[in-house]
Amino acid sequence: MTIATIKTRFLALPDNLKGIATILVAAIGFSAMVALIKFAGQNLHVTQILFMRQIVMVGIVLPGIISHFPDSLKTTRLDLQIARIVLALIAMMFGFYAIIHMPLADATAIGFAKSFFVTIAAIWILKEKVGPRRWLAVLVGFGGVVLMLQPGTDGFNIIGLYALIGSAAAGVVMVVIRKLAQSDTPKTILTYQAIAVGILVALPAWYYWKTPTPFEWVLLIGIGVVSYGAQMLNVYAYKWGEASLLASIDYIRLLYSTAFGWLLFSQIPGPYTWIGSAIIIGASIYTIQRERKHKQQLASSPQGRGYIN
Repeated sequence: MTIATIKTRFLALPDNLKGIATILVAAIGFSAMVALIKFAGQNLHVTQILFMRQIVMVGIVLPGIISHFPDSLKTTRLDLQIARIVLALIAMMFGFYAIIHMPLADATAIGFAKSFFVTIAAIWILKEKVGPRRWLAVLVGFGGVVLMLQPGTDGFNIIGLYALIGSAAAGVVMVVIRKLAQSDTPKTILTYQAIAVGILVALPAWYYWKTPTPFEWVLLIGIGVVSYGAQMLNVYAYKWGEASLLASIDYIRLLYSTAFGWLLFSQIPGPYTWIGSAIIIGASIYTIQRERKHKQQLASSPQGRGYIN
């Protein structure tokens, strides 16, 4: 069977089935990305990893940026562009740091809490109305986070708070993108982040720079390539499938991350991680379904469903 035949048969599938198949592959890509970040972070500083990721991704999208230049820089909401860039930088810095210093399953599960921050930020930025049921889901979800972090006990790890800060920033970014999309094109939003985040992180990356080994160069380039590939698969999945359905299935990343953590780093999640994760995912899926009922797409939006935008 040729590749062309496989492609033809795949495209003939129902849209939701195509979306599900694609989101499952994208989830493997995102989980592989965090595993590569963790490997690279054993010896390299997080700013160096983030800088090289941006360099690789900018190199991949550069032809598209150039073909639309200077229109790709035209924006009517520079304030929101700057806010998005700063928040994305915070999300990636804290998120990557947590990935490096926490078990992958824990960092991934806490990252899912961004759905709750989306709900909160939507009230402030989009003037969205949130009913008591979604507020209850948010509170229950944060209860799961608290269970995982175990504040006030010997099991508490400050790195867990870093993961939560990254999750909060990522959630707000999702809402800011929704607001930006009302006035700016996707190409403009992509261009500003791709270039600006790299510029902002360049100086600290230079300060902490260590010459990578050949294997570390492969890791750094792989992070950028896999990130881009997973995000593109994510885009196509949401192009084909129903957003709320795919957003619910996307939580399979926890299983992938757990498998990578076990196979590559000998990390097995404890009971608090499993219970807390179940609470977070359950509350997140409930939030997504409530959005669906009210014909909204915030926590289930394709923007930001990637680890970090």
